[in-house]
Amino acid sequence: MNNRDTYDEVCFAASRKTTRAFSTSFSLGVRVLDKRLRDPIHAIYGFVRFADEIVDTFHDHDQKQLLDRFRSDVEHAVAHGISMNPILHSFQKVVHDFAIEGELIDTFLVSMAMDLHRTEHDEGSYKRYVLGSAEVVGLMCLRVFCEGDKVLYEQLKPHAMSLGSAFQKVNFLRDLRQDNVDLGRTYFPGTDLKALTAEQKRSIEEEILREFENARNGISNLPRGAKLGVHLAYLYYRNLFEKIRCIAPHELFTERIRVRNRRKIRLLVGSYLQHQLHLL
Repeated sequence: MNNRDTYDEVCFAASRKTTRAFSTSFSLGVRVLDKRLRDPIHAIYGFVRFADEIVDTFHDHDQKQLLDRFRSDVEHAVAHGISMNPILHSFQKVVHDFAIEGELIDTFLVSMAMDLHRTEHDEGSYKRYVLGSAEVVGLMCLRVFCEGDKVLYEQLKPHAMSLGSAFQKVNFLRDLRQDNVDLGRTYFPGTDLKALTAEQKRSIEEEILREFENARNGISNLPRGAKLGVHLAYLYYRNLFEKIRCIAPHELFTERIRVRNRRKIRLLVGSYLQHQLHLL
């Protein structure tokens, strides 16, 4: 291994550490992907997570300036094939290795910038935000999973977008208190979250359910090396969603709904057995 290979490995190690530090659930799904797919997905997660932290965490800094600098650093890393930021270096390598379109990156960063100036959404801005913050991330991952198979990518594209959207909207419900009370954001258009009715909650849930069903139809057609990991992530979020469906709207402000670790392990074991028996 030469020094450049060593640098690449150090940078991917930083992305792996980022994933494990910020999301044990996502890490669990990545661990059961085929080995060759794990580091690329860690790299995508690291890129997305760092941008998200800029707009959600660093309120005592000039967040717009931080995000503008981050965007500039991303563009430089992709254009020149190198970055001294290990997260961006590993990400740019994945962008080149799997032909991830610059449009996906730009659309994601536009949604991140929306969090700096928009606290409420209308129907149009809501759709644009979900597209950039979630659907295009699903497409970045799909580029990795398809490994250059353009026909398969186009076939699975709408399913990947649905899965990303469903995940994000479940996050919106799970994080309702943090987003609304702590950050002052309301993502669902035309909704007063502090007076959220059972009917409004049910309408949101029906929208998410349709997206989950569309996503499930695509998972079965994923390459075998990706199928188990994506299916496990789907099951985890579907279980989280079902727990959210069972509670009253006001309870979303009093507790953060979680799937317990022992339940996650049962989902992992069940998915693994189905995968081994070619039942997924």
